[in-house]
Amino acid sequence: MLRGLSFAVDGGEYLEVTGPNGAGKTSLLRTLIGLVHAESGRITWNGRPILEDARAYHSQLAWLGHESPLKADLTAAENLAFGIGIRRRIDAVAVATALDEVGAQGFSDRPVRTLSAGQRRRVALAGVLLAGVPLWVLDEPATHLDADGQALVGRLVERQIVAGGIVVAAVHAPLPVVEAGTRRLGLSSK
Repeated sequence: MLRGLSFAVDGGEYLEVTGPNGAGKTSLLRTLIGLVHAESGRITWNGRPILEDARAYHSQLAWLGHESPLKADLTAAENLAFGIGIRRRIDAVAVATALDEVGAQGFSDRPVRTLSAGQRRRVALAGVLLAGVPLWVLDEPATHLDADGQALVGRLVERQIVAGGIVVAAVHAPLPVVEAGTRRLGLSSK
């Protein structure tokens, strides 16, 4: 159970949420995006409670949980075209560019069920890029990724905060990002 938390994150900042298993990292993130409602207190976006206009708030955020939000029988490219396409217009060139940026172009035409966990994570990260939103909320974004993939996540986070966006990520190990714009929130299981 989380109690007594108070923090603000501004544009151009990365908040790294750390703590042992069971400390509430995922619960905090799920509360921040409105999947779980806080028993007390409030969460605001641009000065307004997120529940006041949840649709507008959700249009401004990209959520990446533990499991990649991909349909097993669709290809990587089809997943992105569909998943992002329900939020905004997207074309095949943008999908191909995002897949290339995350190192997933070589398997973009394969059904997701045939991809490794690391390959699926790269496809899901391409979806976060394609969302084109100011707020990224990421739960263990480097899960299943090798050292190159972890460095990729660090570069994507840096790019988002340099562009004035906000990233809140729960991690077990710090992401390789520059310290400028990085803040840490440590949770304990006590």
